[in-house]
Amino acid sequence: MTHSRIAIALALLLVGVSAAPPEALGQSAAEIRQQIEAHSSQIEALNKEIAAFEKQLNTLGSQKQTLQNTLAQIDVSRKKIAASISVTKNRIGTLELEIQNLSRGIASAEGAISVNEAGLAESLRRLNESETRSFVLDVLSSTLSTLWDDMEEGRQIQEAMREDITELSVQKNTLTETKTETEDKQAQLVVQQKKLVSEQGSLDAAKRAQNELLAQTKSQESNYQALLKEKQAAKAAFERAMEELESKLQFTLDPSRVPPAGRGILRWPLDNIVNALCNAQMGRNQNCLTQYFGKTSDSGRLYASGTHNGVDFRASIGTPVKAALSGTVLGTGNTDGGGCYSYGKWILIKHGNGLSTLYAHLSQINVVSGDAVSTGDVIGFSGFTGYATGPHLHFTVFASEGVQIRDIGAVYRENGLPATTPCAKQGVVMPTAAQNAYLDPMDYL
Repeated sequence: MTHSRIAIALALLLVGVSAAPPEALGQSAAEIRQQIEAHSSQIEALNKEIAAFEKQLNTLGSQKQTLQNTLAQIDVSRKKIAASISVTKNRIGTLELEIQNLSRGIASAEGAISVNEAGLAESLRRLNESETRSFVLDVLSSTLSTLWDDMEEGRQIQEAMREDITELSVQKNTLTETKTETEDKQAQLVVQQKKLVSEQGSLDAAKRAQNELLAQTKSQESNYQALLKEKQAAKAAFERAMEELESKLQFTLDPSRVPPAGRGILRWPLDNIVNALCNAQMGRNQNCLTQYFGKTSDSGRLYASGTHNGVDFRASIGTPVKAALSGTVLGTGNTDGGGCYSYGKWILIKHGNGLSTLYAHLSQINVVSGDAVSTGDVIGFSGFTGYATGPHLHFTVFASEGVQIRDIGAVYRENGLPATTPCAKQGVVMPTAAQNAYLDPMDYL
C-alpha cells in the first residue's frame, strides 16, 4: 500500500472514532430530564400554595386591625415567603441540572473535536511524508497505472481533509454555542441564588417583626390597641414638631445642583409597583401607592401639617427594599419606641446626582454607614416600625445639600426651640432638612 493509501485509511479510522458516550459522563440525559420535570411539578404545586396564601392575605387585610389579625397576616406572609424560598430552590435545582446536561454536551463535543483534530494532524503528517518522495522516484518505482491511482488517492485524501476541516468547524461552533448557553444558565443561577438570600432575609425579618410585636404587646389585645393609639398620637406630634423645626432651617435650593424632573432617574424601591393609589380591587400582595407627596388627603388621611414629605407604598412585612440608585449610605438608625417613633428603622443614601433618598419604617436594615450600594441592591426589608400603624414603606427624596443626619435635640437647641418632644429629649439621630430640600419622588421615579 502506498503512503497515500495509508494516510487515507488512517484519517478515516481516526475520524470514525467517537468521543466517550454521554452516559459515561454521569447521569443520562433522560435521568436529568426526569429530575427537571420533577422540579417543575414541585414549582407548579408551590405556586398554587402561594396563590392560596395571597388570597388569605387579601381576606385578612380587609378585616379589622387587631393583634390576632396582624399576627395572622405576618404568619401567612411567612408561609408565603417560605413557599417562595422553596420555589427558588427548585429553580436553582433545575438550573444546576440543565448546566450538568450542557456540561455533558461540552465534554462530548470537546472529545469529538480532539479526536478529529488528532486524525487530521496524523493525515497531514502522513501526506507530508508521501509528498517528500520525488515525482521521479514515484515514476521509476511505479507503473503509469499505479501512479495514476496514487494521484487519484491524493485527490481523495485532500477531499477527506476538507470534509474533516468542515466537520471540525461545525463542532467548534456547536461547542461555542453550548458554552455560551452554559454561561447564560450559570448567570441565571447566580441571580436565583441572590434571590434566595433575599427571600431568606425576608423570612428572618418577618419572624423578627412577629417576635417584637409579641414582646411589645405581651400577647394582649388591649396592649396592641394602646400601642396603635400611641403611635398615632406620636405621629401627629412628630409632624407638628418637625414642621416647626424645618421652618427654621435655612437652605436655598439651586436647581442646577439637582437633576431636572424625569421618569426613570430613580428606580422604584420595591419590585412590581402598581403606579397608582391602592384601591379595593388591588390584592394585599400588590405593592401600590397609599400616599402621595405634598398637601394631600389620599386614602382618607390628612397629615397634621397638611404636607407629606415623601410617598408611601403598601408592602407586607419582609418585602425587599431596594436602593433607588447607586450611592453611599450616609447613615441608618432606629427611632422606634419611647414615644419617639418617627421613622422607626431608617436608611439614608446619598447619590452622585445631587439627590439623597430615605427609606423608613423598615423591619430590618441590611447596610451600615459608609457602604457603597448599587441600583437595585436589597438594603433592608419593609415593616411597620416607627409611627406606622400598618406595614408600608415611606420613601423620601432630598436635595443632598439640604439634608443632614443630626441629633434632633441639638438641632432644636441651635434654633432656639424648646426640646420638649420625646425625640428631642432622647437625643434621637435622624435626617433633618429644610422644607424646600424635600423633593417630590414622583418627579424622578
